Amino acid sequence: MTLKEIMIELEQFGDAQTKKTLMKHGAKEPFFGVKVADLKKILKKTKKNHSLSLELYATGNSDAMYLAGLMADENKITEAQLDLWVQQAYWYYLSEFTVPWVAAETPFAFSIGLKWIESEQEQIAAAGWATLASYAALQPNSTLDTTVYSQLLERVAANIHHAPNRLSYVMNGFVIAIGTTINELTSQAKEVASRIGKIEVMLASSACKVPFATEYINKIEVSGQIGKKRKSARC
Repeated sequence: MTLKEIMIELEQFGDAQTKKTLMKHGAKEPFFGVKVADLKKILKKTKKNHSLSLELYATGNSDAMYLAGLMADENKITEAQLDLWVQQAYWYYLSEFTVPWVAAETPFAFSIGLKWIESEQEQIAAAGWATLASYAALQPNSTLDTTVYSQLLERVAANIHHAPNRLSYVMNGFVIAIGTTINELTSQAKEVASRIGKIEVMLASSACKVPFATEYINKIEVSGQIGKKRKSARC
C-alpha cells in the first residue's frame, strides 16, 4: 500500500464518536478518529514497513502517527528518527505509547530511555520513563541493569510529587512496571509505592483513574504473575 492509499482508508475508517473522545484527551486536527482495531486491519496489509511508517508519522495526522508506531521496524528505525518522533509526539497517545513502544523494542532502548528522562520537555521525559518501563517488561531480568533500575525507583520517589501532570502519571506507571516485571526489585518498588502514596493527576475524563501503585503490585503478586514478560510492547 502507498501513503495515499492508507490515508484514504484512514478517512473511511474515521468514527465521529472516537474522534470526539480522542480530542477530549488531547488529539488535534488533522485526524479522523480511527479505532485501534481498524488501524490493525490496515496493518495486516502492510506488516512492518520502515519507509512507510516514516511517511505516515511525518503527516502529523494522529491516526497515521499511531499506525506508524504499530508498523515501524524496530531493527531499522534509528535513534535520530526516534528523537524526531518524540519531538513531534504532541499528545500522550503518541508520547506515552506509540513512540516508547517502538523505542523499547530497539537495540538502543535502554540508552535512549535514559537520555529522554533528562529532558525538560514533559512529553519527552514521559516517553523516556515509558520506554524504560516497557523495556523492563520485555527483557529477561538477567540482561537488565537492576542497579540502575533501583536508582530510578528512588528518583521517582524523590520527584514524582513535583513532576508535571502527565509525567507524574507515567512515573507512577514506571514503579508498577518495575515492581511487577523485575522480581529482584518487587520489594523495593512496593516500598517506594508506599512512600509515594496516591498521586493527584488531572485527567481528561473522570472515568480515568490513576492506579494506586501499592495495590496494583500487590494484586499482580497475589495472582502469581510477578516477573511475567511480554513478547511485544506494542498493542
